[in-house]
Amino acid sequence: MPAVLKAPLVVEFPFTRSLGPVQGAFLTGLRDRVVLGVKTGDGRTLVPPVEYDPVTAEEIRDLVEVAPTGTVTTWAWNHEPRRGQPLSSPFAWVLVRLDGADTALLHALDAPGPDAVHTGLRVRVRWAEDRVGAITDIACFEPYDGAPAEPAGHSGAFEDPVTGIVAAARLDYTYSPGRAQSAYINALSERRNVGERCPSCRKVYVPPRGACPTCGVATSEQVEVGPRGTVTTFCIVNIKAKNLDIEVPYVYGHIALDGAGLALHGRIGGIPYDQVRMGLRVEPVWTEGGRFPDHYRPTGEPDADYETYKELL
Repeated sequence: MPAVLKAPLVVEFPFTRSLGPVQGAFLTGLRDRVVLGVKTGDGRTLVPPVEYDPVTAEEIRDLVEVAPTGTVTTWAWNHEPRRGQPLSSPFAWVLVRLDGADTALLHALDAPGPDAVHTGLRVRVRWAEDRVGAITDIACFEPYDGAPAEPAGHSGAFEDPVTGIVAAARLDYTYSPGRAQSAYINALSERRNVGERCPSCRKVYVPPRGACPTCGVATSEQVEVGPRGTVTTFCIVNIKAKNLDIEVPYVYGHIALDGAGLALHGRIGGIPYDQVRMGLRVEPVWTEGGRFPDHYRPTGEPDADYETYKELL
């Protein structure tokens, strides 16, 4: 039995969002070591604050300061902290109802072990040393046996309010291809492109999926295609991607390999970006030790007639 292929993959991007007057004031307050909530029409104080009443849907902007001390309402112990979590050693995830608030805030509690945590535990905010206007300005909560802190009555008005945040979104996972894609990847290591033909519609899919997406039947007949192909559509990339050592502008296109019933993605090089066109005939360029083509370059053949690839756009 062939070895099961697997590889670690990461999907990562910065997520930028603007803040309204309520969320902006809340995060600005954390920067200045002030915790703000918002008061609803029926007198409840919500922390974290929201811009619309969850019961009546009315807009609410009445900001009110609450104490940095509070009570644990529920909790769960985290034995193995992951990358990017608030603490590197085991800690508790807790919901804390701050003094003066009617709702609970989710954050981390620094405690020596699960035996030290219980519902009703009194805690207080431990502020981060460097604060920038983000939820991480609260480094964590810590057990506290003192009297409830007294809010100073901050109005929620700041001279230099936070108006936006950038949050790094990231997903780490291990990818394992199935039978069809494993055969495709192994063929690429031999500088061949192998697809699978649908027994019903007879289309050859590259990369193969193990089943025809049109007919819904299993595919198993392997068909070698290419290596040359035709550019069906393309785009010019003008923004440099992180960790990608390619100078912009460059061209990324759909390439229908000869004999394939589906176009695949590939970078197009060896030609000025403004000369790439639909119908351009291309061939793969491999680098030493590469497991897939680095890019595709023009073959010098006449352009393909539109009728030969119009169904592959």
